[in-house]
Amino acid sequence: PRVCVVGSGPAGFYTAQHILKHHGGALVDIYEKLPVPFGLVRFGVAPDHPEVKNVTNTFTQTARSGRCAFRGNITVGRDVTVPELQRAYHAVVLSYGAEDSRVLGIPGEDLAGVYTARAFVGWYNGLPENQDLKPDLSCDTALILGHGNVALDIARILLSPLQLLRKTDITDSSLAALACSKVKRVWLVGRRGPLQVAFTIKELREMTNLPGARAVLDPADFSGLEGAVKDAPRPRKRLTELMIKTALEKPVEMQAAAAGAAAPREWGLKFQRSPLEVLPSADGRRARGVRMALTRLEGSGDSAKAIPTGDVEELQCGLVLSSIGYRVLPLDPAVPFDSQRGVIPNSSGRVQGVPGLYCSGWVKRGPTGVIITTMNDSFDTAQSVLEDLQGGVLDTSPSREGFGLVESILHSRGVRPVSFSDWEKIDAAEVARGKAAGKPREKIVDPAEMLRIIGH
Repeated sequence: PRVCVVGSGPAGFYTAQHILKHHGGALVDIYEKLPVPFGLVRFGVAPDHPEVKNVTNTFTQTARSGRCAFRGNITVGRDVTVPELQRAYHAVVLSYGAEDSRVLGIPGEDLAGVYTARAFVGWYNGLPENQDLKPDLSCDTALILGHGNVALDIARILLSPLQLLRKTDITDSSLAALACSKVKRVWLVGRRGPLQVAFTIKELREMTNLPGARAVLDPADFSGLEGAVKDAPRPRKRLTELMIKTALEKPVEMQAAAAGAAAPREWGLKFQRSPLEVLPSADGRRARGVRMALTRLEGSGDSAKAIPTGDVEELQCGLVLSSIGYRVLPLDPAVPFDSQRGVIPNSSGRVQGVPGLYCSGWVKRGPTGVIITTMNDSFDTAQSVLEDLQGGVLDTSPSREGFGLVESILHSRGVRPVSFSDWEKIDAAEVARGKAAGKPREKIVDPAEMLRIIGH
């Protein structure tokens, strides 16, 4: 059986890995629109979290397996359609992730100085489409809307000492921009309370231990919470306890500041505030602050809802980053899509009403969870493919040409695919450039340059 996987991030690779491991004869092709693989492991994971990127070692083993092939530089839906893939393969799995951001839907969202977290993360991680972002870091205060791990990643990158970032694979141009940054204060704002934050304790601890940055948490936000978390699950309990401890600490820096030393950088969490409008500067072009509705919570735990109280508050800032979630886009008119929920309607990864078509990862369940969540989810979809192969649901008697057929389609459209050994040449070039600069790699951010390296 020939199987095609669209998307070379964790969802795509884990799906391929599981099929190859549990079916001794299956051939899997992994399609990717960029010339480089690994999706959000390369472009989403923070540069100072290299250990999380170690999964690429496993993915590389999968790609080098004799029954797997990486087909980069191919945009499915444009260069080749999903129905064309279905004619070439016995099964097609869509694992292309979330290519857009949720919008705030408030006035002023399009002012200069307002960015989505996705674009900002893409900028410092070398995602080609975000290379021209040039965020303005000339203000002293940044406001991040959202209380998830991505929001903490961005706050950490904005406030990290440069010598820490210099040793990572952060792009050269973003490092240069951060070196000139005037941002000294970062507020992370959420609609709900401390018991509803979505970040995890590891990320919070990194922030509380960040050299040269102090946490500004209001003890009043946490009064009475010790009782409320007594029976909470252990991760939530430990996370809340760390926030309470941080709020009550009187850091050494405070005494130093009182003695006339320069105040360090600082960050803080603000709760129960919902953005109403990004306020424009006098010339109407730039962001100068955010007007927020104060909220009260109805219900408790994860299901608590934030209801506006009628009171508002303004917070001055020159940089606004909205970290309220990613959004899945439809890929091809032939594929059913639930635009309300932003997913491909499916059951255990089987796309509803389209036999032989499957989905895994964020297009399957929405853009939430970490790499391990995606792994389990992808194994679940791969299992559905294997069951359908074994149960005769997928008819493998007509031989399908697989990439042979697709290649002739691509050739007629002037598209040149990139192989895994091509990627390894790009990889070697990046590592060599990084070595010269004393970092693990220097990412190439221009796809045209990637293709030049491999002689395309």
